[in-house]
Amino acid sequence: MSSRHEATGQPTSRSASPIYSRIAGTGSYLPPKRWSNEDLVAWLADRGVQTSHEWIVERTGIEARHFADPDVTASELGLQAAIRAIEAANCSAADIDLIICATSTPDMVFPSTACLVQKKLGVHGCPAFDVQAVCSGFVYAMTVADAMIRAGSVKRALVIGSEVFSRILDFKDRTTCVLFGDGAGAVVLQASDEPGIVASRLHADGQYADILCTPGTVKGGEILGDPTLKMDGQAVFKLAVNVLDQVAHEVLDEAGRTPDSIDWLVPHQANIRIMQGTARKLRLPNSRVVTTVDQHGNTSAASIPLALDHAVRSGLIQRGQSLLLEGVGGGFTWGAVLVDY
Repeated sequence: MSSRHEATGQPTSRSASPIYSRIAGTGSYLPPKRWSNEDLVAWLADRGVQTSHEWIVERTGIEARHFADPDVTASELGLQAAIRAIEAANCSAADIDLIICATSTPDMVFPSTACLVQKKLGVHGCPAFDVQAVCSGFVYAMTVADAMIRAGSVKRALVIGSEVFSRILDFKDRTTCVLFGDGAGAVVLQASDEPGIVASRLHADGQYADILCTPGTVKGGEILGDPTLKMDGQAVFKLAVNVLDQVAHEVLDEAGRTPDSIDWLVPHQANIRIMQGTARKLRLPNSRVVTTVDQHGNTSAASIPLALDHAVRSGLIQRGQSLLLEGVGGGFTWGAVLVDY
């Protein structure tokens, strides 16, 4: 006897082709105001904080970063990155049916930064929401978008990472204020009959919440607690290298691949020593690590899509190559996505 679907001429779930998601386009945007280490060192010295270009480079690999003007928000940066990604994907904003924004520095408590980008794009009706996983946020957002595309609920997703971390820095703390910058990156994921996102893994462990956090909040119209970033750098470094190595092997094992199959490692741009330590554990040469931390600083959830777009537009990353995207951040959160680009 034929099933109900066969009787009505509809394909059965067993015969339906699987749906995958692929990166159709990338985009990024940096605020015009570039601050070299020398610029920042001089600015901090005027405020009684002493550091040096050499000290910053030796510990982080950072030489410059971009800071947004006071009236520029995460949604503004995200909008510019989104426009570029949509153009690269050869589609229009009207074709987007899901918007996810990864950010820890939203424009306001609510609505979400994603909804504000949606408004500025002139898109109406599709789901739009933020993901808050700090520096792992873009990996989290890509994984969620991939799952929704695979489920068949959306066909084309705009995934954004956008941050204005300069707003939450304590410029009296030289160990943290020299690390971060502002910026945004985005990708358009679209449904495909060929795998693009091959495997992904996400993790979190809240017992490490205090080693990287911004503990302030709003209560009764006033700030409760400290609204600036706090970090135990040594604890973050030790944990980051270990969990990034573990999650990289998890996605490779899921895909049945080995580290030498990776053409490019596109890590969260936190610190050159963390990035090189991760590559070393995977036995990848530094020449196969996409590196923008030297010019962008740590842009949190924006760092992976910024680095990805830079590598795509500069010709480093080519179609047909295998990419490993991975991030680690406050929460403590970490994750990785294996991509056939």
